[in-house]
Amino acid sequence: MVPASTPEGGERTTRMRRFMEEAFPLCRSITGGGVRSTLDLINAELDGLELERHEVPTGTSVLDWTVPNEWNLVRASLDGPDGPVLNTDDCNLHVVSYSVPVDTEMSLEELRPHLFTLPDHPDAIPYRTSYYNETWGLCLSQRQLDSLKDGRYRVRIDATLAPGHLSYGEVAIPGARSDEILLSTHICHPSMANDNLSGIAVLCEVGRQLKAKGNLGHTVRLLFIPGTIGSITWLERNRDAAERIKAGLVLAGAGDPAPATYKRSRRSTTRTDLAMARLVTARGGEVIDYYPYGYDERQFCSQGFDLPIGRLSRSIHGSYPEYHSSADDLDFVDDDTLTDTVGLVLAAIDALDNEPRFLNIAPEGEPQLGRRGLYGSVGGAITDKSTEMAVLWMLAYSDGDHSVHDIAELSGLDLDALQAATDALVEASLLAPA
Repeated sequence: MVPASTPEGGERTTRMRRFMEEAFPLCRSITGGGVRSTLDLINAELDGLELERHEVPTGTSVLDWTVPNEWNLVRASLDGPDGPVLNTDDCNLHVVSYSVPVDTEMSLEELRPHLFTLPDHPDAIPYRTSYYNETWGLCLSQRQLDSLKDGRYRVRIDATLAPGHLSYGEVAIPGARSDEILLSTHICHPSMANDNLSGIAVLCEVGRQLKAKGNLGHTVRLLFIPGTIGSITWLERNRDAAERIKAGLVLAGAGDPAPATYKRSRRSTTRTDLAMARLVTARGGEVIDYYPYGYDERQFCSQGFDLPIGRLSRSIHGSYPEYHSSADDLDFVDDDTLTDTVGLVLAAIDALDNEPRFLNIAPEGEPQLGRRGLYGSVGGAITDKSTEMAVLWMLAYSDGDHSVHDIAELSGLDLDALQAATDALVEASLLAPA
């Protein structure tokens, strides 16, 4: 961990904090000007890495989906019998994202079905969306709702919902190999710091650090996309690139003051899963199994692609009271947590790039180990901790994909024992560096 109190950590934190402060007021959604303005800020933050921008027209078929109309908000407001109640100049969470244009008067009773609150958190404004169902709504605190009087209310939602484009950005940082590590984060949430300005800020900082470091083993692709429809669109348009992905992470909720949580990929024992399990648990974090809900990992891990991509976050989405509300403000994000998340991602890339991997060059059946002096002369004496067991594990998983560290994670055997077995197998011409 690089604490924010150190010079290096302080620089990282200052950059990430400044970025979040600039991006926080923007009204983002899955399409529209807020997304493009956010991509402008990301491009500036990447410090010389050129963000490749993509604009995908409304109506484009992407897997089983269709790129929706573009939504842009000018302003939304609600006025009541006693004057102004709310407007999006104060907080852009006050409008349900993708609300259709409205300019009408109605009674409080007629208005109520269009008002959304968080009764259990009476001072917070909820975040609500209606991307694929043309309707409208306003969000306010429960205390505001409780204070409303009977009478006539004027609703104005000055917005456009019309053919346009879905926007996203990506940058590939070249490595020695064309095989890729994919790092993805969603950019569609408005005015919430942890979900997901923290993920965007962390990914920008990781990009800066990788550019400065150079000498990467894998090519690293950074992907800044609207949630769900963005990853679906990228997968549709990048089937060949998807085949090059050997590891990856979805970053979400990267800044709240909780230990790291890693969610495994659907396959659960990929090189990403094994490396992240070691790194996260060493920092006192938690590793959880895959389940088909959450962020864009569920698209990357869908059966037709089944990519080796897990999710890195701090608290799990929905598990903290600030989630998807105005309480997820800039004060909720912790500086040390941000720098720790950056360090964790960089450590993962280093492990994926540099941990030694070997290839079993006699993979058809088990080679005869006894005549090579690699197996005990008395049968039936093998134990889980024996040298012979380490030899068997190395042969079983040295496929060029699993590192010696990965095999230690899978087997529960001591790393030194596996390294000794590796040396003996290389000397016997049964393993070769991958």
